Order: sequence, then structure tokens, then C-alpha cells
Amino acid sequence: MFDISSLPTPCYVIDEAKLRHNLEILKGVQDRTGAKILLAQKAFSCYHVYPMIGEYLSGTACSGLYEARLGYEEMGKENHVFSAAYRETEIDEIISYCGHIIFNSFTQLDKYRERVLSAGKKIGLRINPEFSTQEGHEIYDPCSPKSRLGITLKNFRKDDLDGVTGLHFHTLCEQNSDDLEKTLAAVEEKFGDVLEKMEWINFGGGHHITREDYDIPCLERCIKHMQEKYGLEVYLEPGEAVALNAGYLVTEVLDITENDMPAAILDTSAACHMPDVLEMPYRPPLRDSGKNGEKPYSYRLGSQTCLSGDMIGEYSFDRPLSIGDRLVFEDMAIYSMVKNNTFNGMPLPAILLLKENGKTETLRTFGYEDFRERL
Repeated sequence: MFDISSLPTPCYVIDEAKLRHNLEILKGVQDRTGAKILLAQKAFSCYHVYPMIGEYLSGTACSGLYEARLGYEEMGKENHVFSAAYRETEIDEIISYCGHIIFNSFTQLDKYRERVLSAGKKIGLRINPEFSTQEGHEIYDPCSPKSRLGITLKNFRKDDLDGVTGLHFHTLCEQNSDDLEKTLAAVEEKFGDVLEKMEWINFGGGHHITREDYDIPCLERCIKHMQEKYGLEVYLEPGEAVALNAGYLVTEVLDITENDMPAAILDTSAACHMPDVLEMPYRPPLRDSGKNGEKPYSYRLGSQTCLSGDMIGEYSFDRPLSIGDRLVFEDMAIYSMVKNNTFNGMPLPAILLLKENGKTETLRTFGYEDFRERL
């Protein structure tokens, strides 16, 4: 446990050793299979550690102009982009940054095909295999009946593939490789004849490769199957797997109030600093705590914002909490820094790096001007 007593709160802390551990696992998959793994910047885009990530991975995946530029400038390796639709005012700059441009419709393909080809870049199409493997989270399910992401077989024009060299699908969210294996079967059933004409395939993200129970041999069988059967170069673009469990959010107890149970008011916020807690929703892991009632002293943890539902969850502790206590939420590197906001004028947490030698380095601090200039 690193010393949190002198850290500014709230703050994010990126754990360099744990990040490297994840990267070594991912590089092992690349080395054994020849597949290329890209960092999905939508989950983690702290460019200060891009040089380190670039030592292990093949490049970056992006969702639009700003991420495309960030990956190009800060990592400078392969750079792939997918967007549900590209803006006319941005497409040329995006093409300049990216080697693979992936389209979500034939309308967009027809509009920008010649520009991409004339720049010598590769074109891909995102497909929707209409095979859902998720339960209870339609907001994160690209294969739901309401999804706008990916071209379904019914709408796929197999006679209009001039210049198209690859297919992309992204259907998973925090899932194991058995779901990938089932999805690939659906992809082959619907688009196998198209794959025979392609040069590459992108499995998208949502692969929890660095989770302890993840079935890596199954993933590698899936990769090799597509390589051997269709002669395809295989890409994956996980985001969470890169920085899974490699970050923390340190916060301080400001006050303790009482209603139906004790409530600790923290200087952090679910709505502002960890939005997925409310969007997903989920209960983030908290160091040295248990579930409500599991340990002797239970509290509902909430924010100082005016949003009554800005609550992180109910936790229990071995001893009573006191004003001034520090708490450490875990697995806070992913979908936290990239999604945070300044609702209610909440300050943005500083970003620190816990180096492998045990020392902390401040990467970024924020102040009033950061709040003011966003408005």
C-alpha cells in the first residue's frame, strides 16, 4: 500500500507496475499469435504513459478527431478510427492521422471512399452480426435491436466493396473469450463469404484479457482460426484490459451525517469523477471495506454535490469512519479520467503516477481555470 496521507484529494493514481503487468499479458498474446492489439483510447487516454504502452502494444484505436490526433502525436504507431458518422469538416484531418478508416454505413463509405484511397489509407466496414451476448445492459450492447452501430446483413451491399480491405465488429463489454467464440461463429455464418475477400479483421474491444479468470487459450484459438481459415490479419482494440485494476481514486471524508444509516460525505463524486458508477450502474471496489453489514460499521458513501442520487454505494468497515479519513477506490484508471466533468463546480482530481520504485509523480493538476474554460 502506497502512502496516501500526503496526496491531494481527490486524485487519480495510475499504478505503473500494474499497468506494465497488464501490458505484458497483452504482449504475450501478440507474440504467440501475431495478432495486433491496439489501445482503445475511449477507456484510457492518459498520454503521459503512452510511451510505456507503445513498448508493448501495436498502436491506438480512436473514435474521432481528437483521439485520432492524440494517438498519432503521443504514440505514433498504428492508428485505427471508427465513428458512427464522420463530419465533413474533420474527415481530411482524421485521414491524415489514421491508417485504417472504418465506416458505419455504405452512405459514409460512398461519400469518403475516394478520399481515403487517394491518401493511401485502408478502408474497413463495421458489421453488426446481430448476436447479443450481454444481459441487462442494453446501453452497452451494440447488437441490441435498437443499435445504430454496425451494418446488418440485410443492409450489407456485398457488390459495393471496392477499396474495402477489412471488417470490424465490436459486440462485447467486459466479457470472456467464450462470448467472442460464439460471436465469431455468427460473424462467419453471416459474413463468411465477405471475409474470404478481406485482408484484415478487427475484433473490437470488450475483451477482459487481463482479468484473472480470462480464458486466453480460447482467445488465441479464435485468432488463429481467422488467420488460418481466411488468411486475415487480426486486430483487437481492448481499452479496459490495458489499464484494468491499474488505478485508484483517493478521497477524503469531509463529514458524517445520519438518516436511515450513517452517510459519509466525500470530496469526490460518482457523477463527476466516476460516472460509470451511475451509468452502468456498479459498486466500485473500495480498499479495506466490505459490503453493507459485512463488517461492524456501515456507511453510505456520497458526494458533496447537490445531486441527491450522487451516491457511490454502501460499504462497511472494521472501525468507525472519522472526518479526515482517506479512502481508496480501486480500478479507477478506466472510464473515469476520460468521462469526468465539473458539475456543481466540482474540481477535477489531480492525476498522479505511482512509479515502480514506489514514488509518486504528479502528471497533472487542475484548478478554477479548467472549470471556467470548459463553459
